Amino acid sequence: MKIKYLLVLGIFSTSLLQAQSKINDNWADWANFRKYAEQNKAVPARIKGEKRVVFLGNSIFEGWIRLRPEFFAGKPYYDRGISGQTTPQMLLRFYEDVLALDPDVLVLKAGINDIAQNTGPYNPLQTLNNIKAIAQLARVNNIKVILCSVLPASDFRWRPGLEPGDKVIALNNAIRDFAKTEGFYYLDLYSAVVDDKKGMKAEYANDGVHPTVEGYKVLEPLVEDAIRKVKK
Repeated sequence: MKIKYLLVLGIFSTSLLQAQSKINDNWADWANFRKYAEQNKAVPARIKGEKRVVFLGNSIFEGWIRLRPEFFAGKPYYDRGISGQTTPQMLLRFYEDVLALDPDVLVLKAGINDIAQNTGPYNPLQTLNNIKAIAQLARVNNIKVILCSVLPASDFRWRPGLEPGDKVIALNNAIRDFAKTEGFYYLDLYSAVVDDKKGMKAEYANDGVHPTVEGYKVLEPLVEDAIRKVKK
């Protein structure tokens, strides 16, 4: 009986150590620096006259290159979206995934996962401050910044009941006011896809949050126009 107990205890201890190791590994790379580490190393030297653009964001940007690779093909566009990420995570990986690529333009879209409380309780001021910090870090490194609005969402399937509609509007207003005060380019994507319930139109998002191919087709000319304007 004692031998069985020791065996069970040993298995439990091993499982606990493995679980703790996994937790420690996740915390050590909380910002997911590994996601684009190899791709960042492979970024070629800048070509003369090239205007390089980095897209920093969450699943909406990560899904973009998967569903609409033709938008990025043949252009010096580098998609650095990571599904589920919040603004503090993006701020942490700013050097590796943006600055080290030496872009001329940063397209930043962030905040929806903060509202969804993916990494903790939503604090509107802290989220706005993280967005401000990313934009200001880009500016001091001579990078033009496009601050995208958060896309509409009336609910989150993975965390229902948070009633994000008005929170998204409030955050977008704060980002817009900051952009106006500081001279950053504010890109309103929200208005192009919102429905009458403060969510995304069904034809543009199957789950109410993530754009479909048709949704990206609506957003693409708006983003391209903003990039042209800030590159002048």
